[in-house]
Amino acid sequence: MTDTSARHDLPFLIPGQAQKEFFHNEALARIDMILCAAVENAGVAVPPTDPAPGQAWIVTSGAAGAFEGRANQIACWTESGWRFAQVVAGMQVWNKADGYFMIWAGAGWDAGVVHGSSVNIEGKQIIGERLPAIAAPAGGSVVDAEARAAIAALTAALKTHGLTD
Repeated sequence: MTDTSARHDLPFLIPGQAQKEFFHNEALARIDMILCAAVENAGVAVPPTDPAPGQAWIVTSGAAGAFEGRANQIACWTESGWRFAQVVAGMQVWNKADGYFMIWAGAGWDAGVVHGSSVNIEGKQIIGERLPAIAAPAGGSVVDAEARAAIAALTAALKTHGLTD
């Protein structure tokens, strides 16, 4: 058996271990940092000068000071100093500064991106798989200019919103 958990490196209590409360409290501090994680901001290279306990940031590459070598990790200020959490694929963090979720995709943060196969509201699918592009109106023996203009405007709006090509 290892001394720490596989995903978040939380310390385990081991039979016969002295000062078990130290290891237990360390695990609780790390859980507090990553459970329903929220950060003040992302892409921080230098530790803030006056953080409050519980405040956290996502460290950027090339960071300095206490953040050096901690790229993409969550840095949280505690009463005992800085604690860092290594992120795992699928981990989600609320970015307070930008007002959206960030998801660790394994090689980088997807910021403000929603992943899924459909959007459902009250059990009804509103947005689903993207279908082929809508063809522009053409042909017909009688051309109705106003109808074609309305269809073209609707198609342009759908394209602008990314709902069709």
